[in-house]
Amino acid sequence: MVRVVILGQGYVGSIFALGVERIKTGELGYYGIPLQNELPIKVEDIEIVGSYDVDKNKIGKSLYEVVKNYWDDKIPEALKNIIVRKGIHLRSLRNLPIEAEGLEDEMSLKEAVEKLVEEWKKLDVDVIVNVCTTEAFVPFGNKEELIKAIENDERERLTATQVYAYAAALYAKERGGAAFVNAIPTLIANDPAFVELAKESNLVIFGDDGATGATPLTADILAHLAQRNRYVRDIAQFNIGGNTDFLALTDKERNKSKEFTKSSVVKDLLGYEAPHYIKPTGFLEPLGDKKFIAMHIEYVSFNGAVDELVITGRINDSPALAGLLVDLVRLGKMAVERKEFGTVYEVNAFYMKNPGPREKGNIPRIIAHEKMRMWAGLKPKWL
Repeated sequence: MVRVVILGQGYVGSIFALGVERIKTGELGYYGIPLQNELPIKVEDIEIVGSYDVDKNKIGKSLYEVVKNYWDDKIPEALKNIIVRKGIHLRSLRNLPIEAEGLEDEMSLKEAVEKLVEEWKKLDVDVIVNVCTTEAFVPFGNKEELIKAIENDERERLTATQVYAYAAALYAKERGGAAFVNAIPTLIANDPAFVELAKESNLVIFGDDGATGATPLTADILAHLAQRNRYVRDIAQFNIGGNTDFLALTDKERNKSKEFTKSSVVKDLLGYEAPHYIKPTGFLEPLGDKKFIAMHIEYVSFNGAVDELVITGRINDSPALAGLLVDLVRLGKMAVERKEFGTVYEVNAFYMKNPGPREKGNIPRIIAHEKMRMWAGLKPKWL
């Protein structure tokens, strides 16, 4: 059994909860879950025991009621047993049409952290999944600065994700082990402050920023071109969507966070910094969760021939990430059982846009896939 708490009960968190419960009732197969049901911990072993959000309209409601905002078909009755609790926002919903309410509105950050730790102890949480709204952030770099910021209640310096990750470390230390999955761009697995804290606190960190949609496809194509020694002249890739995360990305600082993780693949895979424009570009509400992606790559082949790839698509954004989370929570429990505290590159390299730790980089996804399977104790598929 793997007991999971969701931080950020938006589209991704709701589809994750819904899909897991539908699998458990026999309504769904395992499509969209890379490892299907190959792991010792089965999909049916996932138990969602807690949920946190800062939208005033969600706090205090059952997960069943919240999922109705994102799914208009039959919803499993089991979700009625989970009540959405108040989390931490630290301005994460600024400029969005959502009334935010957080623990820090009524207590210090240190007290909020202590409250979270106590609640997680009662829930006996194995894995904490962070799918909060994309944030504008500054990494800490060293553990002492992070601890000092929490102790001194430096709200302008911290983001919700950073506080949640700090709370997860304290919780893991008291419990003897836990995992934190960071599926958004805020640097946690790539911030030495959190990696160091995790190693000494019995915390496993997976991150940063779940790799779905156009970014892993771009990575695969760039690896293909690099393997054939084709020189990439320029890359244009963008996404337009209509969900809350795309609305949040209309904020310049938040967009910069996402752009960094999406662009990190270029030099890592090619070995040189090809001119590129890779970023989430805009919000168009009628698109909803089914984002529009477009890609154009120009490259030089033998005898100076110049070729172009042009790709467009429509991708359901939240289910793509939710399927990865089904693997990540199970791999997180396995990493804790193995006591591989800190961050695990073999997992991050396949599932994340910006895989930690920071001294590592992106590698071709087919290689990352095999390394991840070997780490998980599974037979390689292509080797």
